[in-house]
Amino acid sequence: PFMRAIMEAQFPAPGRTITIKTFLPGSGTESMELCRPSDSRLEHVDFECLFSCLSLRLLLRVFGSLLLERRVIFTADNLSTLSQCCHAVVALLYPFVWQHTYIPVLPSAMLDIVCTPTPFIVGLLSSSLPQLTELPLEEVLVVDLGNSRFLRQLDDEDSILPHKLQSALENVLERRRELANDRGGDTPSDSGHLGTVVSEAFVRFFVELVGHYPLFIIGEREDEGFRKAITSKTVRRFLEVFMETQMFGWFIQERELHKQALRGLFEVRVQEYLDSIHENEHRRVNRFLKGLGNKMKFLSKK
Repeated sequence: PFMRAIMEAQFPAPGRTITIKTFLPGSGTESMELCRPSDSRLEHVDFECLFSCLSLRLLLRVFGSLLLERRVIFTADNLSTLSQCCHAVVALLYPFVWQHTYIPVLPSAMLDIVCTPTPFIVGLLSSSLPQLTELPLEEVLVVDLGNSRFLRQLDDEDSILPHKLQSALENVLERRRELANDRGGDTPSDSGHLGTVVSEAFVRFFVELVGHYPLFIIGEREDEGFRKAITSKTVRRFLEVFMETQMFGWFIQERELHKQALRGLFEVRVQEYLDSIHENEHRRVNRFLKGLGNKMKFLSKK
C-alpha cells in the first residue's frame, strides 16, 4: 500500500514536498512527508565528510589543483571515507565536469595506473602507501584525508586560485553552519542545508570567474576578448591556464550546442549576474567580497 501510494502521487518539483497517506495493518492510516531535494546533484554528496577530513585551506589548494587538471591521489584508512570525499570533491567542480580518469577506490593490484602521464583523481587505501612510494611518480598531489595534509605536492598550490576570490570563498565556507541555519535548518548539522550552502558558494565562485561567458558565445569564440573582460590581473592569469583545460573546453562546447536546453543552477545564477551588471558589464570582481557584508544574499535565493 505504501509503494502504491507513492506511485499514484504527483512527482514533486525540486524542493517541493508531497504527503503520502497509507493504511498499515495494526497502525491505521498514517501520513508521511517526502521532500525532493532542490538540487538533485547533491542527493548523494556528503560535503561534511570532506570538511571533516581536510582543513579549508588545504581543501581550496586541492580544488585549485583539480581546476588545472592535475593528478591527485586521495588516501584514507577506510573505503567509505575515500568514496565520499572523492565524490564530494568532484561535485565541487560544478558546472564543470571532470574529463579524465576518476577512480574513487583503486584496488592495490591496479596501483600502476597512478603512473599514467594524464590527469586523474584516484582514491587509495592507506595500506597501499608503501607500494606507492616505490613507483616513479611525477607531479602528483597526494592528499592524506586521515591527517589533513599533503604527503606529496608541487609547492605552488597556494598561488593557483585568484587571491580575492579564494579569500571570499573561504570566508563563506567558514560560516557554512551559520548560513545553513539561516536557510531554515533545524540543527547546525542539517546536511541538506549545509550541502546547499556549500554548493551555492562554489557556484558563486564560478559565476564571478566565468559568468560573463554568454557575452562571448556569438559566432566564433574570442578567447582573448573573454580574458580581457576581466579587469583583475590575477583572475586573468588564472583564466589563461584554466581556459586550456578539457573541462573548460567541454563546458563551452556544451553551451554552444545547447544554448536553450541548459537551465541548471549555474545558468540561473549566471543570468542573475548578467542582469545585475547590465549597466556595467566589466565591473570589478570585488563585487564578490562586497556581497559578504550583507549576509551573502545569494545564499538565501531559492
